[in-house]
Amino acid sequence: MKKKSTGALAVLLLVGVVMVYPLLWLFLATFKDNAEIFGKLSFWPEKFSFDAYVKGWKGIGQFTYTDFYLNTFKLVVPSVLLTVASTGIVAYGFARFKFPGKKPLFALMLSTLMLPDAIVIIPRYVAFNKFGWVDTYMPFWMPALLACYPFLIFMLIQFLRGIPRELDESACIDGCNPFTIYVKILFPLLKPAIFSVVIFQTMWRWNDYFNNLIYISSVKKYTLSLALKMSIDSQGASTPWNQVMAMSLISMVPPILLYFFAQEYFVEGVTAGGIKG
Repeated sequence: MKKKSTGALAVLLLVGVVMVYPLLWLFLATFKDNAEIFGKLSFWPEKFSFDAYVKGWKGIGQFTYTDFYLNTFKLVVPSVLLTVASTGIVAYGFARFKFPGKKPLFALMLSTLMLPDAIVIIPRYVAFNKFGWVDTYMPFWMPALLACYPFLIFMLIQFLRGIPRELDESACIDGCNPFTIYVKILFPLLKPAIFSVVIFQTMWRWNDYFNNLIYISSVKKYTLSLALKMSIDSQGASTPWNQVMAMSLISMVPPILLYFFAQEYFVEGVTAGGIKG
């Protein structure tokens, strides 16, 4: 039994090293210049200097990475909060109420999971352009407000189905209306699933490059993903890769910290079926 445990631990350590190695290499590469990155095979840099972080943070032109960081938070934070509010209410409706057309609507919602973004990007862009939302963050906020994330809704529905209906009935007897039941009784119990929604949506929006490129055209509204690509394009062949890698590493910090602090709830939210008696 001990041999099996030792073997499993060795495999896990090996897999962990393989997964962490690229991040470690990225971190060490921020202390190297282009000649050292591309011309030498040494893992450790010849010297440790934080010039890449200082120079990289200055950005390009009149905009620094402070601006790009703030823009990213302006896009991501409202999107996450609106997603939590809207998907929770929609999931509550599907999980707890009976209404005409419930099954066809639920099937229609799930069918949208099979639609890739490439199919809807053109009609979506045309609609948002007519609304005057292009070059704003509205194309990200409004879908979040309208619960346009069927995977997250389905995940919350499954979690809600595991919560006994007796809680709703008891609250109803005490005089609570459906909205009060959701806010005061069910929403606190949804904490693991809500954290899962927060993590998923934060990762999607934080790392999104394609949609940001489509809808945002002003440099002053660029997010981190667009700023990193601009840093590469503006320098051409003489791109200071240590600065690009330094900013890439810094841009990864918030979502990584979010996952580490919320991973317990995240795992429970994805795997659990609600309250188990």
